[in-house]
Amino acid sequence: MVEDALAVAAEAPKTGDIPIGAVVYAPDGTELARACNAREALGDPTAHAEVLALRAAAAAYSDGWRLTGCTLAVTVEPCTMCAGALVLARVERVVFGAWEPRTGAAGSLWDVVRDRRLNHRPEVVGGVLEARCAALMESFFHDL
Repeated sequence: MVEDALAVAAEAPKTGDIPIGAVVYAPDGTELARACNAREALGDPTAHAEVLALRAAAAAYSDGWRLTGCTLAVTVEPCTMCAGALVLARVERVVFGAWEPRTGAAGSLWDVVRDRRLNHRPEVVGGVLEARCAALMESFFHDL
């Protein structure tokens, strides 16, 4: 899962975007959607990989915007915006690579996705292929 997100993330720097990739899988494991960061490409501050992948998955999924039973795989721990979006989309599970101690909202800086005050709390699996995901980010920022 995160392996697929890494492949998508590698496309983002072509447009000057930070290399973050996200893939949404249906409950049976089939891929519904994939996206990389596109803030620079689209001139849209909300064009994070997770948000774009969730939008595309909702359009493709038989249950519509409720991504019940679906899994979101992403290369970096979601920020607060993305964490909120995946909670609202009713994603069952989020699997991510690198932890993000400065902006992470799935256990690092905040834990939006497991906040007991919310009506939906997805399962969180972090640190999957962490070294590879972190290396992709480090390489991008090193080359700037």
